Amino acid sequence: MSRLSFDLAVTPLRDVNQYLHGAPESLAGQQIEIFNSDGAHNIAVGLNAPLSVTVHGHAGYYAAGMNKLANVLIEGSASTGVAENMMSGKVHVKGFASNGAGATARGGLLVIEGDAGLRCGISLKGGDIVVGGSVGSFSGFMAQAGRMVICGNAGHALGDSLYEAVIYIKGEVASLGADAQFEPMTDADLAAVTELLAAAGLKHDAHSFKRIASSRSLYHWNADANQEY
Repeated sequence: MSRLSFDLAVTPLRDVNQYLHGAPESLAGQQIEIFNSDGAHNIAVGLNAPLSVTVHGHAGYYAAGMNKLANVLIEGSASTGVAENMMSGKVHVKGFASNGAGATARGGLLVIEGDAGLRCGISLKGGDIVVGGSVGSFSGFMAQAGRMVICGNAGHALGDSLYEAVIYIKGEVASLGADAQFEPMTDADLAAVTELLAAAGLKHDAHSFKRIASSRSLYHWNADANQEY
């Protein structure tokens, strides 16, 4: 397993990303370290190989966006859109994440050890998100598939217009969004939360979480509702 490091104080990020976009078979198994990230945008975007990337510092917009197969560790915090449209693999943020973390993710696992901002998991399409802290308002908005585990609290309109995604939360919810409702935790839910917490390296009792899912009242247009739902 080969190791390679890049210093963004010396090497342009464009060159680093170009290397990371090389032939998947040549990148497989490599361990890449990126130093002096200094909040640069678009670090390690569009990866398509089973390699590991460690960012020693903070990341700007869309870090590890469109990730596929790779394991990306950000040792600081990440700005807007971290792991946006992730397809597979794992993205782990040791610090905090700004708005839209994991937006439209179709697969893979996003772990945020700190808090996440507004609209975490917006339009989630099949990925899993575990947040060690709290999330901002409108998190899980129009989440179509996948799972979110929130170990802290949530802002307003959590799970607004949910489809088939499920949200598990340990803390308090300022308000639920339209069509979202609390439901009893089943054995399958407890197993899912336990599995996701273990994958994220976080220690919580699954029995302390609550399940939020769609009440399905928005699935079909009701011409007689007079716009009142």
